[in-house]
Amino acid sequence: MRPWIFAGFAVLAAAAPARAAERMQFWNLTANTIDELYLAPAGTTDWGPNQCLNDAEDKTVEADEKLPLKGVDAGHYDVKLTDATGRTCLVKNVTVRATGKYAFSIAEKDLTDCKK
Repeated sequence: MRPWIFAGFAVLAAAAPARAAERMQFWNLTANTIDELYLAPAGTTDWGPNQCLNDAEDKTVEADEKLPLKGVDAGHYDVKLTDATGRTCLVKNVTVRATGKYAFSIAEKDLTDCKK
């Protein structure tokens, strides 16, 4: 293989993960608007920043809305969210993907560990 062809493949391979990470999104399939959304590596309490602040309009994620994720890599996370009703929920061991139309979603049926 010619060196310049190999170099071209290397550049494309390096750029692909960056593009995938730029379009990572959370899809809110709960019944309520989410005001706060935090991710921590699964099994820890090392919560990252409030991802809702990435919403350009109102800093919330309405039901059936997608939210861009920033500073998140593919992996397994615990997710903590607070919705507009004041309910705070923890969803453990969520798989976050770097490919596909969205990185992860949470549905109402996933909200089993909640407090108000």
